[in-house]
Amino acid sequence: MISELPGINIVRKWRADGTEIIYYYHRATKTRIFGLPGTVEFRSSYAAAEASIRRSQTTQNVVWLIRRYTDSPEFNKKLALSTQREYRRMLTTMEPEFGDMPVLALQDHEVITVFMEWRDRVATGSGEREADNRLSVLSAMLTWAKRRGHIHSNHVRGFERLHSADRSEIIWLPEHIEAFMSVAPLELQRALMLALHTGQRQADILGLEWSAYDGKNIWLRQGKNARHGRAAPLMRIPCTEALRGTLDGMDQTTSHIVTTKSGRPFGKRYFARTWHRATREAQLDRARLFGFRAPVALHFHDLRGTAITLLSEVGSTPQEIAAITGHKLASVTQILDRYLARSGGLADRAIERWEKSSATEYANRLQTRQPSLARRS
Repeated sequence: MISELPGINIVRKWRADGTEIIYYYHRATKTRIFGLPGTVEFRSSYAAAEASIRRSQTTQNVVWLIRRYTDSPEFNKKLALSTQREYRRMLTTMEPEFGDMPVLALQDHEVITVFMEWRDRVATGSGEREADNRLSVLSAMLTWAKRRGHIHSNHVRGFERLHSADRSEIIWLPEHIEAFMSVAPLELQRALMLALHTGQRQADILGLEWSAYDGKNIWLRQGKNARHGRAAPLMRIPCTEALRGTLDGMDQTTSHIVTTKSGRPFGKRYFARTWHRATREAQLDRARLFGFRAPVALHFHDLRGTAITLLSEVGSTPQEIAAITGHKLASVTQILDRYLARSGGLADRAIERWEKSSATEYANRLQTRQPSLARRS
């Protein structure tokens, strides 16, 4: 019976004379199954279709899947170029370890044990964050493979991370910025100025060319917002007087605003190394923040939250902040909820208004009184 052979599609057609003809197809391979159900011809045809699947899956391995994924429109059109480069780097590191693993093996739930043990080994040599990132990229590829029908399940999805990336309350305080500016090379000081006064990402700041500065504004298309083959909207970021003073005083003969000592644009890894060296010299790799039991390391990206906090502390609305930093309005609100309690600037301004307002005059005059002896007796 047909019910004894799963994966069969039945197609019914009618001839011109009104008689019915039935065709049987193997569901997975779409190949025709000849003969009638229960006959030797039918079973042999079905077995041949099943065997073709097994042969195909044993030749399709993880390397094959990586090539398909990195050649796909989802990879090349929906991911930013910097993300593509980083994904390719991490996928390449997987090939010596898992390249020969058949795609069929990815269907087995036990494969998660293999991947987690590999993640733990990577964490020992390259750190927890790198290990988690590699597994995240693998999971992204497996999710794509599932959507394309190459596998049925992504057993890596939702894995427990080793690295905690919650930096919701970490901002640069004035003393941190002063310490950095006193020891950092000039090119890194300029990068900090741009980050603090514009609230932009590291990649966008390093990519800024002099043509983006018109003497009053910086015109920018944020790289992370470029998706689906369309250019990101052009943003106008008005420059503060301090930032204009820095930019106007620089040599503008180079192509990029932030450059190395030799005038060349910074590469991502070289910038990270030089920035880390400067923060370590300024002892910002173990900065003390009120409310944290242990010292914390300040990162370049923390300047983005610091800029948003400063804009709010001078009275900017979330809409105004979003127009400068390029965040979505909901993201600005969420960031402010996390950062403002740490900075304390709004609290200081609120108390200052309290002390100067006539509405709180009675509260400002209020003092505790010693109960009289008569009343106590």
